[in-house]
Amino acid sequence: MNATRFFARMSLDTEVGTALSDTRIRLLEQIEREGSINRAAKAVPLSYKAAWDAIDTMNNLAPEPLVKRVAGGRQGGGTQLTDYGRRIVAMYRALEIEYQAALDRLTERLKEVNGGDVQSFQKLMHRMSMKASARNQFSGTVTGLRLGGIDYEVRIALDAQTEITAIITRASAENLGLAIGREVFALVKSSSVMLVADRSVKLTARNQLWGEVSAIHEGPVNSEVTLALPSGRSVTAVVTADGCEALGLRPGSPACAIFKASSVILAICE
Repeated sequence: MNATRFFARMSLDTEVGTALSDTRIRLLEQIEREGSINRAAKAVPLSYKAAWDAIDTMNNLAPEPLVKRVAGGRQGGGTQLTDYGRRIVAMYRALEIEYQAALDRLTERLKEVNGGDVQSFQKLMHRMSMKASARNQFSGTVTGLRLGGIDYEVRIALDAQTEITAIITRASAENLGLAIGREVFALVKSSSVMLVADRSVKLTARNQLWGEVSAIHEGPVNSEVTLALPSGRSVTAVVTADGCEALGLRPGSPACAIFKASSVILAICE
């Protein structure tokens, strides 16, 4: 058997999914070093958009934000880690050392087993890894369950300030083993999110999250608009360029992200 070694590219999982990876930790370390998301992204390297997407995801999944925007930085503003973010980076690196040592012991043990094929095992682990394509990924706790015929209305608290509602089939609720207090993962495609800027507009959609436009990534037809929610989480929508202009969306302007309860996909990790 060819000499093969596992290398520690650790990811940290919560009850509702993967929250941290080596790339994200390196991004956090560069933010701490540079004080700028642009310079940090180049150092990793990541695109500016990919870096902000990663930050939004981490802040959404964590109990409290890891990264915050600050005013009055070296160039009029910047980005920095919170104390919680610094603790998470330190913990990750400490665990990574132990993780690598464990992998080295595992490699040696596999070599001792008849037919132990480290490379085949690596391929299996790679195939079992998966990521969700939904742009908006939240973790939360089930706070309400109401049966309505064949459907369940599920209320999920993302934090003390933010709650969303999902509608799933009774069979899905039973399959997931949903119960009050259970940690769940909520996924919402950015194409399912609509935006409004007028507080007087009345809509039937159950989920209406007011925030402030934090970023707009413009495309030739559609733009990707990210709202920063008061809790530090964020939600992203895909809006036509004309729609963006008609709503007068600009960084710093208030807007509401709206999506149907039926657009929320729930998942759990066992």
